[in-house]
Amino acid sequence: MSPTLVILNPHAGSGRASRLWAAVEPSLRAGLGDLELVVTQGQQDVDSAVERALAGGLERVISIGGDGTNNSLVNALAAYYDRNPGTALPVFGTLPVGTGRDWARSAGIPFDLQTAARWLATAQPRPTDVGLLLCDGQPRHFLNIASAGLSGEVDRRVNLVRSRRPWTFLVATVATIIAYQPVHMRVLADGELWHDGSAYTAVVANGTTFGHGMAIAPNADMADGLFDLVLVEAMPRVKALAALRKVYDGSHLSVSGVRHRRAATVEIVSAGPPLDLDLDGEHAVGSHLVFNVRPGFLRVLLPPGPPKR
Repeated sequence: MSPTLVILNPHAGSGRASRLWAAVEPSLRAGLGDLELVVTQGQQDVDSAVERALAGGLERVISIGGDGTNNSLVNALAAYYDRNPGTALPVFGTLPVGTGRDWARSAGIPFDLQTAARWLATAQPRPTDVGLLLCDGQPRHFLNIASAGLSGEVDRRVNLVRSRRPWTFLVATVATIIAYQPVHMRVLADGELWHDGSAYTAVVANGTTFGHGMAIAPNADMADGLFDLVLVEAMPRVKALAALRKVYDGSHLSVSGVRHRRAATVEIVSAGPPLDLDLDGEHAVGSHLVFNVRPGFLRVLLPPGPPKR
């Protein structure tokens, strides 16, 4: 078997990733054998590492970082596949080091790195969906959750914080709700007009959780070929703040003005300025958004049993 490629984002976890890697490397080598470590500074580094490794017959790749690192790696793999259709993509695994660690929450991956390293050695790959977004015609992939509106503005605020803490996402969310003006958007689900009006956010979920533990789509299944679509309509700010408290256990879905359904294709069109976007915790902007599921696109190392719901 070829060496396992390890993509390490040294900035993840507010800069703790390199120190944590040094602590977990012996356990990972004991379980997985030869490792090829690539320390990345951005998407271009990830793209180059994946290109070289796939050309050499890469069979397994591990992301060590946060949700943004996972996003970079998934985009690199998808871009290579689309240039080389039919390529056998490597098995994908992750050790969660970032602040949010929401993909790990969605997938049930252990947070303790020594435990996670031992688990990776015996974890079995399972076909897992990946989301494809055409953002004003430009392709972007996401593994966990994408959304438009308030959550994109939360991302922008969080990304300005150099040293993040567990409460950083909550503080940014509360501040954004207080200041945010709901935006007019048209949302189509599987070609059917589902919403046409003001909303705080529209969430297109493959996984269950974003925003450091917010169970925004508690029933999402990352292997069913469908997105869970959650939309928060415009409502009084006091009601929105009360609903925020419920999102941590998923009970917000019963709040009036919070709508949800499943769909394989979602289209979101801004009726005004470009929308702020959240893609696995990464900020972007766009006006015309088309989301499609790529069913079973990646084989992902996941805990035993059915996908987390």
